[in-house]
Amino acid sequence: MNWSERDKKHIWHPFTHLKTAVDPIRITKAEGLYLYDDKGSKIMDAISSWWVNLHGHSHPYISKKVSEQLFSFEHIPFADFTHQPAIELAERLLGHLPNNQSKIFYSDNGSTAVEVALKMTLQYWHNKGEPKNTFIALENAYHGDTFGGMSVGARNVFNSAFENQLFNVAHIPIPTKENLEQIKEVIGQWKENHSIAGFIFEPLVQGAAGMMMYDGETLDELIAFCKQNEIITIADEVMTGFGRTGKFFATDHLNNKPDIIGLSKGLTGGYLPLGVTSCAQFIYDAYISDDKTKTFFHGHSYTANATACAAALASLDLMEKRETLDQIQMIEKEHLSFLKEIKDHKACKDIRVKGTILAIELKTEGETHYLNTISEKINSYFLNKGILLRPLGNVFYVLPPYCITKDELQYIYKNIKEFLNL
Repeated sequence: MNWSERDKKHIWHPFTHLKTAVDPIRITKAEGLYLYDDKGSKIMDAISSWWVNLHGHSHPYISKKVSEQLFSFEHIPFADFTHQPAIELAERLLGHLPNNQSKIFYSDNGSTAVEVALKMTLQYWHNKGEPKNTFIALENAYHGDTFGGMSVGARNVFNSAFENQLFNVAHIPIPTKENLEQIKEVIGQWKENHSIAGFIFEPLVQGAAGMMMYDGETLDELIAFCKQNEIITIADEVMTGFGRTGKFFATDHLNNKPDIIGLSKGLTGGYLPLGVTSCAQFIYDAYISDDKTKTFFHGHSYTANATACAAALASLDLMEKRETLDQIQMIEKEHLSFLKEIKDHKACKDIRVKGTILAIELKTEGETHYLNTISEKINSYFLNKGILLRPLGNVFYVLPPYCITKDELQYIYKNIKEFLNL
């Protein structure tokens, strides 16, 4: 059997319609912006391999640091032991996170970072003798594929098969100047009739919803309102972290800071899976007790994996360089210039930019987002041009690693214009 037949026989790929799936492209090498297939062709990774790759593939500095860690040790259990990479990474992350963040809890990925945040919140209230079990979340949210993550996410094609097993969540629309007071009234009514534990949100950009972008000012007011009403606030920065919105974290755009923050994706520069949940000191303090039942009984076999922590430290080294900030600003500037160029195009329903994220929503009939069949046309067209732009239904986006050049961005824009003119 050739590799394609072997793949089809043994592997179940994620987010794949099995009946109509085409043969996957076999990648043999990746370097910088490019993926190289077994036929010698190269493909621009314009979506940073599902938003995880910050600095480009096979980055020599990160690879060197990961290699060095492997010659010390690869992984140890983190319940009774600790190690320098985990300690240093926690210190350095807290140096960039909002000042109210005090502790770092390690896990494996974005879904588990969110799951930890939800459990941390629920048990906080349990430990205080005030059991609260209702979460508030935004409509169209996506917070991962664990059962907790699915529960606080939108009820949609991702989780419809499990709907009866998900816990109830109060979903509210994206806060705007027009609806903010109404949202506050609704939350106030829920607070009287239910025990609200926390409010979870993707700050400024809802990624899987189709790169939906919203105003930070009204979110800021809503966070303040939640704090006044003793509702724990959770920022899911799994996608928005590490420069994607133009600042180090999306919460840097806000004056009122969340109590808990979830991180993953770009955390290790796209090298290894690692999740982080940070929290304010008052959350941690609720678990300090002579009563052992108040322990946070949560952990992962690969918690604080030393090799992943080494990759994250190396990625942070690169993030902290002036050159990286310059690249982030360049990408945003180029995106905004391109937005002006095509903003009135007849094929576009909406075009939006936040930081390094450019999203184009097409005018189409029928289903929007994931079930819209135009996604197959978009995917095929750009792959034939050597560009990976994996669409979210009728929305496609450019979210590149920071190593991309102006010329490479212009090549992507040129092909987007040609596609829109079809």
